[in-house]
Amino acid sequence: MERSMNFDEILSHIGGFGKFQKILYVWICLPQILLAFHMLISVFTGAVPPHLCRSTNTTWPLAASSGASNFNFSLVTGPDGDPDLSCSAPGGVPGTPLAQLNHSTALALSDGHDTGGCRGRWEFSKETFQSTVATEWDLVCENANLNNIGSSIYMFGLLVGAVLFGSLADKFGRRNIILVGLAIQSTFGVGAAFAPNFYIYVFLRFVVGTTISAVIMNAFVLGTEWTGSKHRMLAGIITDYFFGFGYITLAGLAYLIRDWRKLQLAISAPGFLFIFYIWALPKSARWLMANQRNEEAMNLIRKAALMNGKPLQEDTEICQGYKDMVKMEEREKYTVIDLVRTPRMRRNSLIMFYLWFVNVLVYYGLSLNISDFGMNIYLTQLIFGLVEMPARTITLFTLNRSRRISQLAFLAVGGLACLLTVFIPDDLSIIRTVLAMVGKFGITASLSIVYVYSAEIFPTVIRQSGIGMGSMCARAGGVLAPIIYLLRGVSKNAPMVLFGLCTLLGAALTLLLPETAHQPLADTIEDVEGSSISEDSEEGNMKPALYEECPTRNPDIIN
Repeated sequence: MERSMNFDEILSHIGGFGKFQKILYVWICLPQILLAFHMLISVFTGAVPPHLCRSTNTTWPLAASSGASNFNFSLVTGPDGDPDLSCSAPGGVPGTPLAQLNHSTALALSDGHDTGGCRGRWEFSKETFQSTVATEWDLVCENANLNNIGSSIYMFGLLVGAVLFGSLADKFGRRNIILVGLAIQSTFGVGAAFAPNFYIYVFLRFVVGTTISAVIMNAFVLGTEWTGSKHRMLAGIITDYFFGFGYITLAGLAYLIRDWRKLQLAISAPGFLFIFYIWALPKSARWLMANQRNEEAMNLIRKAALMNGKPLQEDTEICQGYKDMVKMEEREKYTVIDLVRTPRMRRNSLIMFYLWFVNVLVYYGLSLNISDFGMNIYLTQLIFGLVEMPARTITLFTLNRSRRISQLAFLAVGGLACLLTVFIPDDLSIIRTVLAMVGKFGITASLSIVYVYSAEIFPTVIRQSGIGMGSMCARAGGVLAPIIYLLRGVSKNAPMVLFGLCTLLGAALTLLLPETAHQPLADTIEDVEGSSISEDSEEGNMKPALYEECPTRNPDIIN
């Protein structure tokens, strides 16, 4: 007798997190290390070391022994960290502290133009960096904005990639987009190491940025669609651990490689090793079924079942309701409009989009705000990586209980911590820093959860489009985060107040979302809308539910 099961029942039977899924997670997690490298590399390659202008009319010896290494750069950024001092002050006499130069000497050494730009050439300190993008192309003073614009263009690449590859993945499959993304990422990443000028470098980085979204989103969704509901949260949390590992590892790699071109090459070239993914990385059986490729999906499912030691019976087939999906929907092509076409999907989608936006906005906003520890840049990078690990870990203990409450609680912690910093006096800097770190802890945990929650909120037929739109909103938040700090011209506390209020609003909106813990993944919009769709279908406005033909689950079939 032929036995029909839907995908979640089959997945439960073959093992929701067996050997097949564990190997899949290895392939999914390894690229996350390189993704962290690309996301954070500009901390080092785009750094601006202390610098002075050496005027063409100065008469001090220009021998190698009197080079930049003999200049005193200790006061070049001023006691308050103001980098503009480098632009207004002249180059100093070798070995002479800048503060000891009197006004007459300053005017003479700067050729009478103390604020008119460097008329000679820039000398950069090599104490920390041998070379950076800024030192190679003089991205300081009047050209300093180019460095910031380059970073914004890179972030814009992530936004473009979220939109482009989100829809392409629903059409061509998660696996194919991952493979294409890794290939483009490695090629253009290596190309950036040999860029002849800043503009080509920015373009190459922009393309790399688009592939970051492609790989992150699709690797996460591929893992989610192969994982049982009890272990589904691992798709987001485990990959976050590997991203955090890359965060920490980059500190050591950058410490060992002080030349920006060599460092860019070192983080990009290993990507070509993933060529074996062509043979190792499996397709998504759930996506294959949603695209009417049931036979191919069943072959993959049987392979996974054998690897997990729980083979399926030969007469087992996919639920008839799912097999008839194409006929009933007449090959309807879903678009992003379907995310907001029906009432419950519209509510869920808009709230998730805001959660993506606010999580990344505050995450990057706080990172910019608490990064000035006055410590070595490599040590600071290491600490930032280590701080995130507890935030990732705690979600393992909360997500299994409730996705909604976990999201709400960590958003509330992050928002309240941001607001509390406003009431701490400036002389209590340690307390302000601790509160900011608590805020970053909360928002980091919340950011981990939103990946898992999104995959469960959106149905299979438009899941990738939904996550793509969410990621697009997240990247918009990342682009806006530095701009928020322009509000300090109005009030020094304005950024933190805005971060706190936006985060608390997200916590309140989370209450309107459904709980998805230990629930089967929705495959269609009808699954999300429930009875309201059946009522509409009677009026001819919507198609009938897809699973009415599915047989009752047989307890003898499922473990």
